[in-house]
Amino acid sequence: MLTADDTAESAIRAMKLGAADYLTKPFNIDEVKIVISTILEKTKLKEELNYLRKTGPASLGQSVVGSSPVMQQILEKSRKIAEAKAQTVLITGESGTGKEVLARYIHNWRHLRQSDETEYAPFISINCTALPENLIESELFGHAKGAFTDAKADQKGMFELADGGTLLLDEIGDMRHDLQSKFLRVLEERKVRRLGGRIDLPIEVTVIATTNKDLKAAVLNKEFREDLFFRLNIFALHLPPLRERREDIPLLAEYFLSHFSHKYNKNIKSFSPEALKVINAYSWPGNIRELRNIIERIVVLENEEIIKPHHLAMGLAAEEAVAETQQGINWLALPEEGLSLEEVEKNLIRQALERAGGNQTKAAKLLNISYDTLRYQVKKYDLK
Repeated sequence: MLTADDTAESAIRAMKLGAADYLTKPFNIDEVKIVISTILEKTKLKEELNYLRKTGPASLGQSVVGSSPVMQQILEKSRKIAEAKAQTVLITGESGTGKEVLARYIHNWRHLRQSDETEYAPFISINCTALPENLIESELFGHAKGAFTDAKADQKGMFELADGGTLLLDEIGDMRHDLQSKFLRVLEERKVRRLGGRIDLPIEVTVIATTNKDLKAAVLNKEFREDLFFRLNIFALHLPPLRERREDIPLLAEYFLSHFSHKYNKNIKSFSPEALKVINAYSWPGNIRELRNIIERIVVLENEEIIKPHHLAMGLAAEEAVAETQQGINWLALPEEGLSLEEVEKNLIRQALERAGGNQTKAAKLLNISYDTLRYQVKKYDLK
């Protein structure tokens, strides 16, 4: 409601009739934009919340695909963290391993399982590397009117907007050192002060930080505050790369195939056995993100019902793509620049041990070598 009538009676009547906010003239266009943006975001979040409640708590785990023992342990640990209402969580792992997906899983498990919860719980994500340095402080903490040249109205920061829900700080390892101290203060006091403001505002928010960096090494190199690392590391989850949980690769591939076939209205049903061997043989340096992108590209460009190895070749890195499949053996194409035979051997032995669950006798059979030879290689490469 936008009006020149600033009486309390008018405001009360407008709100009773369904107005989401009440602004009086003369108005500030930036303030109007902020109000509208906030209303739209609330509406979207409420719609998502209603949908998830209708589908039931069982649907909360569908966003995280994985049956490997390591993923099951991570999900169990995540549920315990969510149910304990931990205020700070750190998720580490290589780029593309699904850190944000796991963060949303924790958020959903904490908030959307509570059927008696009437208020929506916002999930707000901010990438610490995507914003210009001169804006990130204002985005995180908000600013007061007149704090800087373009600050024509008070504005809430991400912490305030996420109040009652979850704030995801992506790539926190790249946060400026001077901001780290302010961020630590917010974590410890659970209060935020807007840029140029004078009042500390209490907040109730779960902070989930993610990074692909080794924060311990960053602390030793004086690139990351030690006290902040200890504060974040209370509840820590590490997502392993896809190459270390190969049992999940076929599941993820089928999941993405079904998802994108439906999205693009295609009738692509499955992978051929040879294509699955190619997928399993590849090391996936880009992890789940790379797998997702390749399958989306194939679904868009191809029309055959079954995906074959030659469909995959256009997306996989040339130095690791499978050149052909003969007698059940996947042959790797030798890259032009060459490779380390020892590293290939070490990697294959590690894969065999993982697939055999650490049983060296089974691993030796998978590699078609003797038990003694495998023991020698395990000792040689220090594979424990």
